[in-house]
Amino acid sequence: MKIVKMNDKGVLPEAVRILKHGGVVMHPTETCYGLAVDVCNRQALGKLYKLKGRDVSKPLSILVSDLKMARKYGVFSDKALELACKYWPGPLSIAVPRSGELPSFFNNGVEFASMRCSSDKFSSKLVNMFGSPITTTSANVSGKLPLYEVDDEVLADFGESVDLVVDGGEFVVKEPSTIVKVDGDKVEVLREGEILFKNL
Repeated sequence: MKIVKMNDKGVLPEAVRILKHGGVVMHPTETCYGLAVDVCNRQALGKLYKLKGRDVSKPLSILVSDLKMARKYGVFSDKALELACKYWPGPLSIAVPRSGELPSFFNNGVEFASMRCSSDKFSSKLVNMFGSPITTTSANVSGKLPLYEVDDEVLADFGESVDLVVDGGEFVVKEPSTIVKVDGDKVEVLREGEILFKNL
């Protein structure tokens, strides 16, 4: 496990290199620290599920650089486009029908894919430089609290499973992202977070 500061020279290219080689990168987002792997790498996904102790039947969300990338991997109705244009980049994950561009082993059997375009500059630059979606899941063992600083105890839980830790300092505790499922014109709130349902 290598720990670097977010503003260190060469951090983004190194993070991209690790992702392209099937590694796991822990990095800051706009809500808490997250864990990123390449969604098109089966072994990397398996590694992520194992280090989080997450049930493989629980789907993962993906981080995209912009709406253009999102529409390559998901089918956006007019309502989904309206929400994306209004709240992206920002703490709203939108689950839409997946396209054939996502590998079948990613969230196998799940017809919808939850996507987010982050307002966090580092996250945005990371996925943009990587060129395809990465996972956006909180950096914690399943059942434990999200991570708001690079904590030695939590890192010890991960052992050597995390290849690179990008330390962005300590965050103010925030609400998690809101997650909605959009099927045509129907909007279902799966988790209410920073963006309130009444505002949708």
